[in-house]
Amino acid sequence: MVKNSFIPVISKEEKEENKGSVKFQILSFTNKIRRLTLHLELHRKDYLSQRGLRKILGKRQRLLAYLSKKNRVRYKELISQLDIRERKTR
Repeated sequence: MVKNSFIPVISKEEKEENKGSVKFQILSFTNKIRRLTLHLELHRKDYLSQRGLRKILGKRQRLLAYLSKKNRVRYKELISQLDIRERKTR
């Protein structure tokens, strides 16, 4: 497993101040998703981790939907920084 696959977008000072911000939560969920994805590549039959991954993906999707409604510019910047796809619209 690669330890350096995390995204250092937020500085340590910002991290201590804004742990509840939407940007920080999306960033931490993205790090967890990448860590779990690497884990599941090695352990394909770990169904509990698969369930946890789906739950975290849903939480991040809801936060991204909230951010896109509130501030579209910050949403676009964040998905480009994290290199994730834009959410599908219905």
